[in-house]
Amino acid sequence: MNRDFDTLTLRLFVAVSEEGSIAGAAVRESLVASAVSKRIAALEAQVGTPLLVRGRRGIAPTAAGQALLREARQVLQVMARLHAELSGFASGLTGSVRVVAAPSVLHERLAEDIGLFLRQHPGVRVGLAEMVSPDIVRAVREGTADLGVLWDQTALPGLGSVAYRADHLCVAVPRGHRWARRARLRFDEALDELNVAVAPGGMMDTLLRREAARLGRLPPWRIQVSGMDAAARLVAAGLGASVLPREAVEGHASRDALALVPLVDAWALRHFRVCHRADGSTTAAARLLLGHLEAQAIRPG
Repeated sequence: MNRDFDTLTLRLFVAVSEEGSIAGAAVRESLVASAVSKRIAALEAQVGTPLLVRGRRGIAPTAAGQALLREARQVLQVMARLHAELSGFASGLTGSVRVVAAPSVLHERLAEDIGLFLRQHPGVRVGLAEMVSPDIVRAVREGTADLGVLWDQTALPGLGSVAYRADHLCVAVPRGHRWARRARLRFDEALDELNVAVAPGGMMDTLLRREAARLGRLPPWRIQVSGMDAAARLVAAGLGASVLPREAVEGHASRDALALVPLVDAWALRHFRVCHRADGSTTAAARLLLGHLEAQAIRPG
């Protein structure tokens, strides 16, 4: 058996396995379906055993196909990292880093921290994308991202991580509200007026629902928005109160009719971490950015 595999064929095999169909893989890889089918047939002939089987839910890998899929993903990850590293050198750069981050982190200091890093290391490129926490973990584990920045309450099986920044949840109210001059608030006394929810189903939404359930109550949310800026504007307009991270919306408080009253509950101080692969495959540029972000960590007390 010829043991040499080309990366295009491996990529097509992974695409068919993940999409569950030849047609889906063809669309994903911008090829015609017949070309994909011929590649898969040649691959099966090369290894001498069926790799895919058609079932009720589409095409799925056989036992041999599962083994190949696992190894093919690793090979493609290595090739992608190698290409990124070498293309950087070819253009006079010293590397590239792919970062994915939770929405809360992107609304706070991550962009500024990466900007400082890029000024200090002009030979490095950084790509930054927003994802929810489960997708961040998956992207870093599968190698489609080098670093992930997310809340430390997220499980990180098989990944390494370092401490990053922290934020402080506050009750945001209009400046004329009776709480506007309060030095602090407890969640239980504020809960009944928290009618503006941010990113339903997200990490902060889940946290607030959990803490409300512990009190035997439900948040009285009447308005739901996807982002913190929108929530801050609604609160400033007098449409309700919301729990928001101070670090994400303090700019609104300084220019709009918005007051931020810190929550005293222990869980209102949230910590973030930067996760990375623990198998030693993190690139030199990614390790450099990882160390930079760790250095920005805010440790309370």
